[in-house]
Amino acid sequence: MTEEQMTEDKGQKSEDRRQKTEVGSQKTENRRQKTEDRRQRSEVRRQKAEDRGQKAEDGRQNSEYRISNVECRALEEEQTDLLGQGQDIETTVETVTEAVLFASDEPLSESRLSNIVETTVKQVRECIKNLNDKYQANNNAFRIEQIAGGYQMLTLGPYNYWLKKLLRARSDSKLSPAALESLAIIAYKQPVMRADIEAIRGVASGEVIRTLCYKGLVKIIGRAEVLGRPMLYGTTKKFLEVFGLNALKDLPTIEELKKPAS
Repeated sequence: MTEEQMTEDKGQKSEDRRQKTEVGSQKTENRRQKTEDRRQRSEVRRQKAEDRGQKAEDGRQNSEYRISNVECRALEEEQTDLLGQGQDIETTVETVTEAVLFASDEPLSESRLSNIVETTVKQVRECIKNLNDKYQANNNAFRIEQIAGGYQMLTLGPYNYWLKKLLRARSDSKLSPAALESLAIIAYKQPVMRADIEAIRGVASGEVIRTLCYKGLVKIIGRAEVLGRPMLYGTTKKFLEVFGLNALKDLPTIEELKKPAS
């Protein structure tokens, strides 16, 4: 075999290898394309399944909405019947205001109260004043007090001794001495960083603060403009409700908290 023929033979073999490589690449591409096609088909099936699930959920919600409407109409008819039976009861803005406050388990703002009673804020204030005057004249055990920026019907302090026999403090509202100490610092120093609380108490307070946040008495109200931007803590509306305060300015002063000299 001449040198020229050997060169041609090598060239032919190289070309064969190149073609085989191209064929292998084409097969790999075909397999990749088939895999992609299967993935797309699976995605289409998943989307169809989701569409069917959404349609079923829409149907369920529509069914519940229809049931709810039927129940509301039935309730309205029942209330209408009850109102018809109680036609001898005269309702006034004052008595309606009293009924709403009596039934509410949370403070109601003047605007919300006026919207419910369908009257003006000024008339709501007059009704509350008149009701409190009546309660005082009749020596009733309750008054309408301003709490957390709203109004709520509350029993008077002198009756706490007997009410404590009836009521038991809920376990989730009990606070440890450490929690009360931290809460007092936050209430009087807010907005305050955790580092400041720990500096006053002399111990780590992270877990105590988390507990107060979990109970809804404390919340994050911002970040301090210092290195690291630590979180600032303050009290919540629930804090005012729990401790019977209308606003933070109603907190007792340091002088009032001092024990009287014996």
